[in-house]
Amino acid sequence: MSDLPTPRGVLTPNRPLSDLTWLRVGGPADWLFQPADVDDLAAFLGKLDASVAVFPMGVGSNLIVRDGGLRAVVVRLGRGFNGIEIEGTRVTAGAAALDAHVARKAADAGLDLTFLRTIPGAIGGAVRMNAGCYGHYTADHFVSAEAVTRDGKVVTLTAQDLNFQYRQSDLPVGWVITHVTFEAPKGDPEELHARMAAQLKKRDETQPTKDRSAGSTFRNPAGFSSTGRADDVHDLKAWKVIDEAGMRGARRGGAQMSEKHPNFLINAGGATAADLEGLGEEVRKRVFQNSGIELHWEIMRVGETAPA
Repeated sequence: MSDLPTPRGVLTPNRPLSDLTWLRVGGPADWLFQPADVDDLAAFLGKLDASVAVFPMGVGSNLIVRDGGLRAVVVRLGRGFNGIEIEGTRVTAGAAALDAHVARKAADAGLDLTFLRTIPGAIGGAVRMNAGCYGHYTADHFVSAEAVTRDGKVVTLTAQDLNFQYRQSDLPVGWVITHVTFEAPKGDPEELHARMAAQLKKRDETQPTKDRSAGSTFRNPAGFSSTGRADDVHDLKAWKVIDEAGMRGARRGGAQMSEKHPNFLINAGGATAADLEGLGEEVRKRVFQNSGIELHWEIMRVGETAPA
């Protein structure tokens, strides 16, 4: 991978990723690319050898990078991709804009995207994972997204293209979302900000927000419709089946399932990616043995394990 295109942005070889993830674990990427703008990103990907893997990375809030690192060009959007524009009832945000910041800016304009306020991460990841909270999902407000394809074309994606499902979408591998447009219902700015303050208070009371975590570890084992909304068949919660399996507070090395909320995997100090993923797999095993329910990871795990 020595003959990479020369971009206008920053291209760094053998870049450790641990300081770029909320869990603070993970080995190096072969390359970390921080494009200057959309044109720079498109030109770089268009010239990049098709055999080279590309991994778009947001703020690392829902991610375990394994200890052996990533054999890929990791694309991380920064300044220039975090703007927020509002026109009428539509909010267009750069993919690097934080979910919470978009919610606040929309509320200032009397638009309701309050569900984003307590979601950790950036807008690109919210679309990729159809992030949701308090009964609302990204898919509910999504209008369109701009993305750069793996071969360097700039395209517009619709909801049909992305085929939103519970905690996932069909964004093709190696494509990088750059901007997203939402449709938001109107609301009173003061009421919207008060609602978000109440949401934050509830989150801090029930989740380990002061610990080093990556949000919910496993998806809720419930039935969901294609739009990402829960159906009325059943409403099991991952934290409950983990608790019933006796895994609240369980530890492996420096990894722990939170005592406060057992569906939160935390780095309690000095954890490796192997500790965290290993503990998660042990939780899945114990839950299945106890209840016959198979938990599915919500946290993305990428990269290679460290050499033995």
